[in-house]
Amino acid sequence: MTTIGASGRTHVLDSAIYHDFWDNSLPPRLTIASGETVTFHCRDSANGRYAPGRADAAPATRAAGHPLTGPVAIAGAEPGDTLAVEVLALETGSWGYTSFRAGAGLLGDDPRFAGPYVHRWDLTSDPIPFVRGVRIPKEPFLGVMGVAPAEPGRHTTMPPRRNAGNVDIKQLGVGARVYLPVLVPGALFSCGDGHAAQGDGEVCVTAIECEMTATLRFTLLKGRAVPELQYRTAGPITARTNVGPYYCTTGHGPDLMEAARQAVRYMIAHLVEERGFTPEEAYILCSVAVDLKISEIVDAPNWVVSACLPLSIFPEDAR
Repeated sequence: MTTIGASGRTHVLDSAIYHDFWDNSLPPRLTIASGETVTFHCRDSANGRYAPGRADAAPATRAAGHPLTGPVAIAGAEPGDTLAVEVLALETGSWGYTSFRAGAGLLGDDPRFAGPYVHRWDLTSDPIPFVRGVRIPKEPFLGVMGVAPAEPGRHTTMPPRRNAGNVDIKQLGVGARVYLPVLVPGALFSCGDGHAAQGDGEVCVTAIECEMTATLRFTLLKGRAVPELQYRTAGPITARTNVGPYYCTTGHGPDLMEAARQAVRYMIAHLVEERGFTPEEAYILCSVAVDLKISEIVDAPNWVVSACLPLSIFPEDAR
């Protein structure tokens, strides 16, 4: 559907047709001009598996890929150009989920998190209620935004790539502007994997996953090339949780991944021992609210990763 408004042409793509892989031979569902706007209706990352009334347990194996809405071609886009994508509006669905299973996520080898495990969220209120009085402010974003890759054939959507894709950057909320390298004629942009909230790191392998309606404006920057995704935020990072003190745990060592694992293990221990969460609840909370930060990466042989828990999400009488 296409409408004409004061700001120009706005197109709408529903989620009835989707693709769960990258492939530059996919024909565009829509071709637009630079400066035009598209509203994308996007399925959740599990393609409805955890919708109300469906199964409770997370699957033992990973899904084939994220169901993406698109592709959209931008007229005149050629390799060597940059596609600027402005996030104008994001609206979550009414429900969401967070899940983990053995072998996935930062602590996928920890027997406590063998799962499969799923937590369902009610997204009809904001902040979003969890357990023990915790409330997570909505800070929605699309986990996957990307253009078609230069390489031919089908490619899984799971890892991030030069074409962007599954970057899970929570700072790409309303007002952000994303710059993507054009790798094939038309760019062939697709998106999906809506998140209602996430901690930097998404450590259990899912955020608060949800359906999303996203309105994006596309501007073609001819002759300007970016090597891979770059972005500008709308304002302060994590503005809704960065309003008070944090409790932080750290991990150190010569391996950044292991330092990150250690910092998260210590945060889970803190949440279990000091605040009464179960290990599963603590792991979920780390994935949707705790931010991992590289605190030091220059003092060889050891680097430091901090896991930062915003205390603003707890009730006022929490420790």
